[in-house]
Amino acid sequence: MSWELWLSLLLVCTLGAMSPGPSLAVVMRHTVGGGRRNGVIVALAHALGVAFYAGLTVLGLAAVVVHQPWLYRLVTWAGAAYLAWLGLRALQSGQGEAFDVRSVAVSGIRAARDGFAIALGNPKLIVFFIALLSQFVTPDMGAGAGWLVVTTAGGVDGTWYVLVALALSHSRVLPWLQRHAVGIQRVTGVVLLLLAARLVLG
Repeated sequence: MSWELWLSLLLVCTLGAMSPGPSLAVVMRHTVGGGRRNGVIVALAHALGVAFYAGLTVLGLAAVVVHQPWLYRLVTWAGAAYLAWLGLRALQSGQGEAFDVRSVAVSGIRAARDGFAIALGNPKLIVFFIALLSQFVTPDMGAGAGWLVVTTAGGVDGTWYVLVALALSHSRVLPWLQRHAVGIQRVTGVVLLLLAARLVLG
């Protein structure tokens, strides 16, 4: 995988992690209610779920691109449409949709379960990965490149949410995120639309 492609992947994974949604709300709730430790546990468990979905996606796309090229092209076009739809929704999002943060005090095991479940329980996540990763998976893609995609997706997700948990435990990050939630959504929407255009144009 070229540096250009990897940097594109890194950018999209970063914006995807930063985009306000149920995963961010779960990390915040556990950090606010259970402290820094629980917040970090949720973040790492969520990253494992993201990496699992990314691995399944890479394996599936790799098989399709080798054995069914026509199906891969169909998946690519469908992925472009889905990314464009997500981009438009992000651009149209409102402030009220950004957060639902309530304090909740639970054990570390419950925190890990919730972090993993919020990732695996979101079927849109694997659809997003299929749409996103279809531009990075090639017929000659080796195991090393596949692992790079998986570790990038999981690593970026885990790094962002761990930083959120650490910052929330003793700073003003939550108000900052709330104030800039719509802006983050707008940037994410533009990037998703650009990716969709890139898929369509080849």
